[in-house]
Amino acid sequence: MLGKLRLRVLEALIVPGSATTVAAQLGESRQKINYHLRALESVGLVNLVEERPRRGVTERVVVASARSYVVSTEVLGPVATRPQDVDQLSSQYLIALGARTIREVSELVESAAQAGKSLATLSIDTEIRFPSAAARAEFAKEFADFVASMAAKYHDETTPAGRSHRVVITAYPAPKENN
Repeated sequence: MLGKLRLRVLEALIVPGSATTVAAQLGESRQKINYHLRALESVGLVNLVEERPRRGVTERVVVASARSYVVSTEVLGPVATRPQDVDQLSSQYLIALGARTIREVSELVESAAQAGKSLATLSIDTEIRFPSAAARAEFAKEFADFVASMAAKYHDETTPAGRSHRVVITAYPAPKENN
């Protein structure tokens, strides 16, 4: 669905445009761009802004439905990686947790918005440089023990008004540009 040309079309449509204006911008034929615009519109990635008569035809002006997009791994269907299907110490597990977090938080944000509410969340992002693998392992054990003690202290299944929260903690090597 999102080949290179369609991604370029979406990028061009940060501002409203027609098949003609986008085709000129990208150096492609109007017919080719119109085909891709219809496909993008059919899945909600572009929205119709207006239709206007132009030289005997109706020109359709559209705009990208968002400035950025997050693609859920659910589009992969049964081949998508799920947390329960992989080793908890693998990078695939971390990716599956990240995908689940994106999916669940997106759904919660949408539900909260429909109810006229905001969604209370907590995110912490930091970087730690370990002097050795042994220090990293010691940190992991201490941190896991700390999280377990905090969960034991604050978890209360008996409170009727309580609400469960998912806590996901990940660690992975920082990209080289950070080192």
